[in-house]
Amino acid sequence: MIRKIALTAAAILSLSAGASLAAEGGHTHDVPFSFEGPFGTFDQMQLQRGLKIYTEICSACHGLRYVPIRTLSNESGPGLPEDQVRAYAEQNFEVFDTELDDFRPAVPTDHFPANTSAGAPDLSLMAKARAGFHGPYGTGLSQLFNGMGGAEHIYSILTGYTGEEKEEAGTTFYENTAFSTGWISMAPPLYGDDVEYDDGHATSLHHEAEDVAAFLMWAAEPKLMARKQAGFVGVLFLTILTVLLYVTNKRIWKPVKKKKKD
Repeated sequence: MIRKIALTAAAILSLSAGASLAAEGGHTHDVPFSFEGPFGTFDQMQLQRGLKIYTEICSACHGLRYVPIRTLSNESGPGLPEDQVRAYAEQNFEVFDTELDDFRPAVPTDHFPANTSAGAPDLSLMAKARAGFHGPYGTGLSQLFNGMGGAEHIYSILTGYTGEEKEEAGTTFYENTAFSTGWISMAPPLYGDDVEYDDGHATSLHHEAEDVAAFLMWAAEPKLMARKQAGFVGVLFLTILTVLLYVTNKRIWKPVKKKKKD
């Protein structure tokens, strides 16, 4: 019986290890994003630049269905003024209103619309779903100091195209050093100088990839800064509590230990 259990456990471990190795393929670059580390914060200007790239390029194929448009005004996010958020929603998106039974311009209370026209995945949780570059998701310390790795994965995909192409079963595949199989069906979305930034920031391929990867990290974890602050307060409270308990313990047991010595 014990032998059977051991063999079953070994088989499960070997399968999970194989699956892990299969999922890891490709090369991921480590990018020093501003939001990494226990005291890291999102760069508002970078998030605004990433929003611009998403709007002008990525939204043609990908949606952000789980992200409310109103959150673009959050101080921990892009921090756009409310009038700009209202104008942005109205000028860029249409949503289907069930009451009107027709499409209307989006308003801040709407979510970014889904986009299924090209069969491309939604990007709302992409950065969170691709966590694992800095260790298995949820292990704690490594990801606290180095980040979850989802943003690095997105950056690596966007900058990993080699220019090689091949066609299989009528589908064109593009060689990508960051993709698990080495080939991806998505054509290179960025080449550099794809947009014009209002702040005059560089628009090279690497800068654009960093900006949109940071924006998608915020889209997946909009409360990341609040959770870090809550975690810091929790650790500080537990540290103080530990010191107080230690001092209390010493004072309570000091007379008892003294009697024993006497």
